[in-house]
Amino acid sequence: MTDSPLAPAPDAAAFRLAFVPGVTPSKWVRTWEQRLPDVPLTLVQVTSGEAFGMLREGGADAALLRLPVDGEDLSAIPLYEETSVVVVPKDHHLAAAEELTPEDLAEELVLHPLDDALGWEGSPPGLPAFQRPETTADAIELVAAGVGVLVVPQSLARLHHRKDLTYRTMTGVPQSRVALSWPKAEEAPDLVEEFIGIVRGRTVNSTRGRRAEERKGQKTAQRSDQKSGQKPAKRTAGAKPARPGKPAKGKGGAAGRGGKPRRGR
Repeated sequence: MTDSPLAPAPDAAAFRLAFVPGVTPSKWVRTWEQRLPDVPLTLVQVTSGEAFGMLREGGADAALLRLPVDGEDLSAIPLYEETSVVVVPKDHHLAAAEELTPEDLAEELVLHPLDDALGWEGSPPGLPAFQRPETTADAIELVAAGVGVLVVPQSLARLHHRKDLTYRTMTGVPQSRVALSWPKAEEAPDLVEEFIGIVRGRTVNSTRGRRAEERKGQKTAQRSDQKSGQKPAKRTAGAKPARPGKPAKGKGGAAGRGGKPRRGR
């Protein structure tokens, strides 16, 4: 049985969700639209460097970003970990391998953009470039020009896909962790709590927050209405429908035993 949607609220507010490049919130947005059709969800795409400021300045109610969180005034719950890959030209000799390690990059110039999403402790493996590219998109252009290779989360390699580039899985390197973050408070706002329930896979019945309580009240009222209604009448005990009678088998009459006509004497 599916839950009927709540009636639209005349003063319903919108929920503003920021997200960084590579993160795809579409599946959670679809669930939101099914559960809260009266509350529009607005997506705000931001760079990794803008995400924290967006939350602090009130430009978004919550954000899908990469850890670590900048400062103690923001709450966060980790959602998933991304696979790290190395992006190389299709004709590069590293493209022949299915999986690579840091040792495989020892003689390669490895680009390290300023918006790096992996949080290296120190420098990436391989030979350092003279300058760090401003963005991951700039680094991708340099890889395509044959200047070097780039290690990024797989989602960013897909986001910046080019026909002349490919990528291979990297082991033994940092991995990006995607999280949901919002301004810290004693209790998360109702709409933030609703989205937390969605990203954590809670069902409609187990979701917390004001709207979850409204749904529970709605269900209780429906059950009360069903109980107060009339039930279908029961069949009277012992009353059975009459069965059609069978023709009697006797010695008299037109038919005798076995239903055969009697012979005349």
